[in-house]
Amino acid sequence: MAVRSLFPILLARDLPRLVRFYESALGATVAYRFGSGDEDDYVSLQIGEVALGIGRDPDALPLSVGDRAALWFYVDDVDATYASWLDAGGRAEQPPADMPWGERVAQVRDPGGTLVNLGAEAPAVEPA
Repeated sequence: MAVRSLFPILLARDLPRLVRFYESALGATVAYRFGSGDEDDYVSLQIGEVALGIGRDPDALPLSVGDRAALWFYVDDVDATYASWLDAGGRAEQPPADMPWGERVAQVRDPGGTLVNLGAEAPAVEPA
C-alpha cells in the first residue's frame, strides 16, 4: 500500500466566510461544491497546484489553546502573500522572517483559527 496524496479538509462553522477568505487571500477557486438546499455543506478549493477542502460543521469548536495541526503553503513571495492574507481578514502570528535553514517563513491564522505557515523554498545553490 502506498499513499498517493494528502488532501486536508478544514471544518468551519461559517463555511461561506472561510471560502471567501481563501479566495481573497490566496486566489483560490472553487473546484467542487456539494450542498443541501441553498447552502454548501462541502467545498473543494483549488489553490495553484494543491487542493483544500472546507466542510460545514455547525458544532466545530473555535480553536483556542493548543493547535492540533497546521497548514503549510509554499508561495512565490512570502511578504506579498502575508500582506494579502492580512488584507483578506487573516490574523498575524509571526511576520515574515528568514529562517536559519534558508527559507523565508511567516505564521498566520485564517478566520476559523487554523494556524498556517507561509514559506518560500530556499533557492538552489550552485556549486562553486
